[in-house]
Amino acid sequence: MKFLKLFIVIFISLTTSIKADLNENLMSQLKEGEKLLFIRHAYAPGSGDPNNFNLNDCSTQRNLSEDGRKQAKFIGEFFRKNKIKIDKVLSSEWCRCKETAEIAFENFSTNNFLNSFYSSKYAKNKNNQIDALNDYIKKFKSNKNLVLVTHYVIISEVLNYGPSSGEIVVSDKNFNIIGSIEIDY
Repeated sequence: MKFLKLFIVIFISLTTSIKADLNENLMSQLKEGEKLLFIRHAYAPGSGDPNNFNLNDCSTQRNLSEDGRKQAKFIGEFFRKNKIKIDKVLSSEWCRCKETAEIAFENFSTNNFLNSFYSSKYAKNKNNQIDALNDYIKKFKSNKNLVLVTHYVIISEVLNYGPSSGEIVVSDKNFNIIGSIEIDY
């Protein structure tokens, strides 16, 4: 029994230091710049959008909850506290993404290649959006990071990764994942 307890203590100690090293490495890479930072919009309860969804009317969309707004604020604080250099912040045109970007970063612009193609209404746009995103990344030149506030389906398609709400997924310009950071609210 003592051996088992000792083993558990050693295991926890080792995995904690491994996580600390990974986090330290990820933070170092973020501060280095030239990374893509995909952020799934902050917490917006539910999935998809209502049947009466209209891209130009936030009242018809699934929007951030109060917890989502807190999470977006924490995302911004994470970037400021850690002095992570940002060249641009681009957002999907969906209101939950724009609100995440506005609360976290204030200055952002929208780009339709970050829009969701989850619903059948927008599924036909998928290939064109992914091509446009790839073209944009190929042409993007900066020694700072590029922040992309978007949706689960975009991150899943491009990085083959399923992010949580508000999760920051860090990749290089070849879409190789370096790590991720979950921001609690």
